[in-house]
Amino acid sequence: MPGTACRGAAAAPPRRWLLSASVGTAALAAGLICLVNGCSTGAPSRLLLAPMISGVELCVPPTGGPAFRTEGELEAYCAEANLSAAGIIEATLAKIGPAVSVDGRFELGYTMPVPLLKLVIRGQSGWEVNQKAVDRLVTTVKESERPLIIHLFSTHFGIGVPSEEYLAGDPRNLAASALGPMAKDKYYFVDVYPWTFATTENGITRFREMAIARFVDAMCALPQADRRKIRGVTVLGELHHFHADFQAGMGVGGPYVVSDYSAASVDGFRAFLAQRFGDIGALNRAIGEDFASFDAVQPPRRDLRLEPQQRLSEHIDSAAHGMLPLTGWAVDSLRPPGEPAWIRVYRSGTLIARVPARYGRQDVLQAKPSLGTADVGWRFDMDFRGLPPGQYRLDFVAERPDGTLAGLGHRRIAIMDRTRAAAAAPPSEPLPAMTDRAGIDGSIDYPPDLASFVYNPLVPLWHEFRNEQVVRYLSHFERQLRATCLGDVDLYTHQIAPFVNPGWDTTKFAVDRSLADPGRLRLGVSLYGESTYGASFFEWLDTTSHRGYGVTEFHPLKAMSSAELGAVLQRHRQRGASFVSFFLDARPPSVRDPSSVNMFYFDPGNTHFGSDKLYAAVRDVLGE
Repeated sequence: MPGTACRGAAAAPPRRWLLSASVGTAALAAGLICLVNGCSTGAPSRLLLAPMISGVELCVPPTGGPAFRTEGELEAYCAEANLSAAGIIEATLAKIGPAVSVDGRFELGYTMPVPLLKLVIRGQSGWEVNQKAVDRLVTTVKESERPLIIHLFSTHFGIGVPSEEYLAGDPRNLAASALGPMAKDKYYFVDVYPWTFATTENGITRFREMAIARFVDAMCALPQADRRKIRGVTVLGELHHFHADFQAGMGVGGPYVVSDYSAASVDGFRAFLAQRFGDIGALNRAIGEDFASFDAVQPPRRDLRLEPQQRLSEHIDSAAHGMLPLTGWAVDSLRPPGEPAWIRVYRSGTLIARVPARYGRQDVLQAKPSLGTADVGWRFDMDFRGLPPGQYRLDFVAERPDGTLAGLGHRRIAIMDRTRAAAAAPPSEPLPAMTDRAGIDGSIDYPPDLASFVYNPLVPLWHEFRNEQVVRYLSHFERQLRATCLGDVDLYTHQIAPFVNPGWDTTKFAVDRSLADPGRLRLGVSLYGESTYGASFFEWLDTTSHRGYGVTEFHPLKAMSSAELGAVLQRHRQRGASFVSFFLDARPPSVRDPSSVNMFYFDPGNTHFGSDKLYAAVRDVLGE
């Protein structure tokens, strides 16, 4: 969904055929760049630009016909007349550029969102798939000559259909916190449904299976020439665990209320532990507990500093897995534009980290637009599992361009043992000499001063299991698709990447494994801001075994020239991206509801986050 990569504390509010003679030279140059940069040798010959189209359930309004005042009126007409969206898709794409860029590096197609829960309607004999709606989507593929990515989506973001309210009435479809089934939430003006994926034996899974099966059956009835247009299929959309306050609760610190504590999930965790350790004694020795059996184990669910509890194994917060996030932002006016400040972290006088302040912080840019950039965030995750209990001082120091140092501030923390008592401070080393911080602006956002932390060895196991739940549920639908004519098409995830947001708590989402190793699915990842053009995503990619990927949502969150955008797209192409998808609105302007306009549409009339300039840049890139 648009905007999901820029939520909350560290985010901006949202809302979801000519070939030139130079092609050979360009290809040779690209190959040389690859050799220099060490990029993937599996890069596709062309990168597919596949904008996510809004309006695939509409059609070209009839000339001289009735005036449609709303999107719903036009959709009803198109359904009654059995007209596809091929015409409006082609008209929308033709405004951007040719089917293949002049330099031969890029190809223009589209992403067709297939709204699974909208396809399931209440019929005379119960809930069924709307075959007419399925057939119109399939006809769009047949009547459009463009290559496409099919997005089989059914996410937690509501689309306002009756099947959602029906499913939400059954607790078996809902993720649970430690307090019980989670309630429907809001992300600004959009409903958020906490659909569970702890089990496949429920209504939400059955509805998704029904819609996918009927849609794929219709696609498989097409001639092979039409099916060859399909370059990839993305499965479900963002799939991750839930946290309290969906709009702003993804940050580190604060109440740690996450999913999934349903009975199915708790039983699954116990089975996971039994398989891992074999006998309860081995688990007890690993985590320092005395459980009588695996059935007695409870997932970590309380903050021992706020609630009384008998066992350390019950404790959980943003650092209980043994990694304490240290976060903030900084800029140094003495550095050239675009060059990040560098932050040193000292623990009791000993240097433990040196990190660049380069990650996206849209909230900082909003508060201080004079900075001119959001790429000012920094983060270091401090492993404290082996530290002796005690009180520690953390100093955060900026490196100046001339080699001098300037202090940003400090925090005092306590590391507790299982007795929950912190010992005295260990010996400290003196800090290097400091100068004043003239020209430096920034803050230390986490941890708070005088905070205490304790490591619970059961928490990493709990997070590992929660990560496994995400992959297992995605694999369920991957297997469904593999058994069809689309089984040989590249199948992708469509995942959020919380690790590129320095203020987010990635453990709340539990998607690390689905990003690094999604099984037989290929990586599909949504990138916003710095992660589209900076180093963070590519450095992470180098730590994985991925040799190809797709960018399922793409928005730099700032204006770019055609040269800048072209270089970004070329870098993704060289690193193995097969497609890049940005948001594009194909709906006729006369029926667009202002409240449903996506702030992240590339559109000449959308000035948010430089989207109008990015639209123009795409046109130039294709037409160069």
